[in-house]
Amino acid sequence: MTLPSDQVKKGAARAPQRSLLRALGLNDDDLSRPLVGIANSYNTVVPGHMHLDRLAKLAADGVRAAGATPLEFNTIGICDGLAMGHAGMHASLPSREVVADSVELMAMAHGFDALVLIASCDKIVPGMLMAACRLNLPAVMLTGGPMAAGKLNGKAVDLISIFEGVAKVQSGQWSEGQLAALECAACPGPGSCAGMFTANTMACMAEAMGLALPGGASALAQTPRRAELAQASGRAAVEALKNNLRPLDILTQAAFFNACRVDLALGGSTNTCLHLPAIAHEARVDFGLADFDRLSRETPHLAKLSPAGEFRMEHLDAAGGVGAVMKALEPLLDTGCLAVGAQTLAGYLAPAVSTYEVRGQRVIHSLEEPISAQGGIAVLYGNLAPEGCVVKAAAVAQQMRRFSGPARVFDSEEAAVAAYNQDVIQAGEVIVVRYEGPAGGPGMREMLALTSLVSGGPLDGKVALVTDGRFSGGSRGAAIGHVSPEAAAGGPMCLVQDGDLIALDLEARGIELKVKDQELERRRQDWRQPKAKFNRGALARYAALVGSAAGGAVLKGN
Repeated sequence: MTLPSDQVKKGAARAPQRSLLRALGLNDDDLSRPLVGIANSYNTVVPGHMHLDRLAKLAADGVRAAGATPLEFNTIGICDGLAMGHAGMHASLPSREVVADSVELMAMAHGFDALVLIASCDKIVPGMLMAACRLNLPAVMLTGGPMAAGKLNGKAVDLISIFEGVAKVQSGQWSEGQLAALECAACPGPGSCAGMFTANTMACMAEAMGLALPGGASALAQTPRRAELAQASGRAAVEALKNNLRPLDILTQAAFFNACRVDLALGGSTNTCLHLPAIAHEARVDFGLADFDRLSRETPHLAKLSPAGEFRMEHLDAAGGVGAVMKALEPLLDTGCLAVGAQTLAGYLAPAVSTYEVRGQRVIHSLEEPISAQGGIAVLYGNLAPEGCVVKAAAVAQQMRRFSGPARVFDSEEAAVAAYNQDVIQAGEVIVVRYEGPAGGPGMREMLALTSLVSGGPLDGKVALVTDGRFSGGSRGAAIGHVSPEAAAGGPMCLVQDGDLIALDLEARGIELKVKDQELERRRQDWRQPKAKFNRGALARYAALVGSAAGGAVLKGN
């Protein structure tokens, strides 16, 4: 079998290239073997990434042991928690495309034969999966693992606990000393934040789709199991090369359906409604919001993790992880899908349905006794969102699942936060935040600061939030995001005015702006597209190229 690396290192004409490789310390034996690229988002900025250098060394050991030569390179990794609540959040979603592009270009330029993709956190994992689809080289995804939950006064806490704690201080429920104690306890070390937020949701998706080894999503970052997974991932990448098993053999439409069902059963982050369609787009697979909606109606919600409940990733891991969730879902899954490290996805499944409990509460429920009959994410449609919008239904209180109220309209997240802090927003209202979509934001900023103020303060369960932006996987409450088409593209969001009645119905999957069509048309005649927020650089380029959130916010022409 001719390998891509043969173009780099074989024949007399490639003596210059071999000389450069020898400068790395490679010898004849190294050069005779396949070259496996290890793409790593290690940095010392992000807790989820600070330990990935160690995992990369272990993965390289696994590659060597399996008979290939590892070559490591790096890409960027942005921390949404650090970027939250200021201009830095504009950079988060666009970074997904930078990650995908950088992995694609490095692999293409250097003739790698296979890849180990090492990443943590929200945009980096999907970016690497997108690159894997473009390149279609044998590949294994190795995520960095979850952070352990913090402990304070005998209770598990995490990053979202702190965001909500800020609201408690502002409303007078807590002292600053209480918040400081939480700040020091909530994030105890390396790993992706401890709940079922976007980072861990995407790790679960990689495993459920079959591109990561069993147990890869839930084994904590600082455990011997994570180290074992790193070595095994290196070996598995070489094994996939020997078997000519490629990402597009694995990431079929059935695999996306499987992953979506796992997402719905776990009540995962709404950001999967951006990332799974974007990965599917790169894999040339037909999968999108309509599939989330259809599968949600027939897939039960089986596990309630933070922010919807008290369990964290360590509890899911103790209950058997993604394999146990898939075992519970087995009648609904296509277990004949291929997977790395196993002949088919059936090899991933836990031996039996998990009965693991914490404080008398079952972590993973059964199909016969689910938390709810429908999945944890709902897609709503209506005249305010003709192309759809998304809500983490698993984290919405019962009294908010059907809600209507007058709109309180803001043209940015900052304006909404300022209004909240000045007690402008009242109970019973629907907070509308627009011009925060993929192009209008640009970058579709997450609004954890705003949702945490609401969820942690006196308006919890008393207002809804609707935006063409998006929410952190740690958000909870009646927070409806991804409204498409976005306001900056002339979507109906741009026509909403203060006082307009908006009605939400999660059970009926509806979102309606109760304004007559004639009045909306009159308003449209007066509407003008807002001025671009960035006129040069990466964000200006991104705003000009990005497509609708309903299609995964992929770049036009890609």
